[in-house]
Amino acid sequence: MSNELVQRLRKDVVNPLKNRFVERDEVVDLIALAAVAGEHLFLLGPPGTAKSALIRQFALAVRGRYFEYMLTRFSEPNEVFGPVDIARLRDGVVATVTSGMLPEAEFAFLDELFNANSAILNNLLTVLNERVFRRGAETHRLPLLALFSASNHLPEDDALKALFDRFLLRCHVDNLRREAMPRLLYAGWELERAPSPAAAVSADDLRALAGSVFNVDLDPVRELYTEMVFKVRDLGIALSDRRAVKVLKLLAASAVLCGRTAAEPSDLWVLRYVWDRAEQIAPLRALVQGVLEQHPSAAAHPRAAAVERVDGEELARQLDALEREAEASGKTLTALALLRERVTDLTDRAAWVADEAGRNHLLKRGGQLLQRLG
Repeated sequence: MSNELVQRLRKDVVNPLKNRFVERDEVVDLIALAAVAGEHLFLLGPPGTAKSALIRQFALAVRGRYFEYMLTRFSEPNEVFGPVDIARLRDGVVATVTSGMLPEAEFAFLDELFNANSAILNNLLTVLNERVFRRGAETHRLPLLALFSASNHLPEDDALKALFDRFLLRCHVDNLRREAMPRLLYAGWELERAPSPAAAVSADDLRALAGSVFNVDLDPVRELYTEMVFKVRDLGIALSDRRAVKVLKLLAASAVLCGRTAAEPSDLWVLRYVWDRAEQIAPLRALVQGVLEQHPSAAAHPRAAAVERVDGEELARQLDALEREAEASGKTLTALALLRERVTDLTDRAAWVADEAGRNHLLKRGGQLLQRLG
């Protein structure tokens, strides 16, 4: 039954979304992985990169109850979790009107997550950890399958870092490359003209797949995964014991989405998305890619097989030009920010250079240039 569900999910939901959203295959796969694993996904990137649209269309496709809200510093818990029922309050009962609000959602998207104030933050931690919302004496058990969030920056405040820690998956989403613009305009117009039809997959089907995650045999990867945890930590990534255990759910969900009942080394592709800071993305990707290349598989998840080969010499020439540009004086703060974005993009692509020595050299140079740019 789970194999049949996986095929329907891929055919009716995942593949159509990939066709409708240009060069967003990675995000679509991560949304599906998060939903099946029952974990949460954070998207880092500028506004206008289709983050909320992707999640909204996924929820619509599986006929899931959906809640979306953009947080500001002045947002109140009532705006997210629902207002107090005034009629019942007159009788001395504290009750929440949750209709159409986050407590009734199966999928939720919170934009600009790190604008959350302490009142919302405390509630969100409970929602993310326990799928529970509490107000006074009332307790709501939430049907939430996965919560998605986005921001164009990472948290610096310790309280917000605790919130960020609950998002097991983190993905960097940038503006499309210039050459993809014609396809984007065509696909975007088609999306405006015709909303995606409901698929032959429901939120309850995703719950069934999520239940099968705990039946996956993890023994084939346990030893290799243990080694990888310490290699990831060696990169300076704070992969705590708690998160290391939860990542096992991602490995199992990857296996389920491939129709397997046992995990294999190729499922370690999920480790690309456990970074804490933007500068860790490229080194982590290179580390994971090296392991995946040592363990090829015909039954691997598409993310494990999707290797972008890039020309190391061409990247080196581009990096030379960026270094010369960085040495020029008189740059504004905006110009420096744009330059950092270009260096980050180049460093991300350097992680896919086939030659290990060349890849490491480019990653080192890119990291040093980012440090110089502050």
